[in-house]
Amino acid sequence: MSSSPNRLKNIIIALVAIVLSASVFFGFQTQANSVSLEVQAEQSTPLNVALSNGKPTLTEFYANWCTSCQAMAKDLSTVKKKYGNLVNFVMLNIDNDKWLPEVLRYRVDGIPHFVFFNEQGQTIAQTIGEQPLSILEANLDALVSILPLPYANASGMVSPVDSNLNIEQSKQTDPRSHSGQIKS
Repeated sequence: MSSSPNRLKNIIIALVAIVLSASVFFGFQTQANSVSLEVQAEQSTPLNVALSNGKPTLTEFYANWCTSCQAMAKDLSTVKKKYGNLVNFVMLNIDNDKWLPEVLRYRVDGIPHFVFFNEQGQTIAQTIGEQPLSILEANLDALVSILPLPYANASGMVSPVDSNLNIEQSKQTDPRSHSGQIKS
């Protein structure tokens, strides 16, 4: 009698192990077939090329851990196939310190963050957050046709920052001294 409960327990453990193994196997198959952000980033146009080759550009600031970025990956793959000959697609991973100047320049404070550039490489609009395929396509149609983007925040005029900061003078000032002199 005591071997019967152990045998039933072993059968249940074996069945659970089979189900979990099958789930892991099929999960990897689904992940391999899905459109990955890493692959799209590797296939994207380098930023310096995109801003100088005379084609309009859509740049996406993303991160691999971003669930909204992952959710949009399939739609972005679709628009890249449809507009790939007309528009540069650039992907910049915010977790890569290399892109910190761009993150600051375009004030990326949420992802996905999209920046639209005209043929001359000038910023014309930005959007933040998940965008449905229809909105992406409408914005890209307008970008290609050199029309205002219907679903993007246009970038307005800005005043350039002219800093008169003297680097040598700032090195001599200790901000903790409140007197502008370094204490010895």
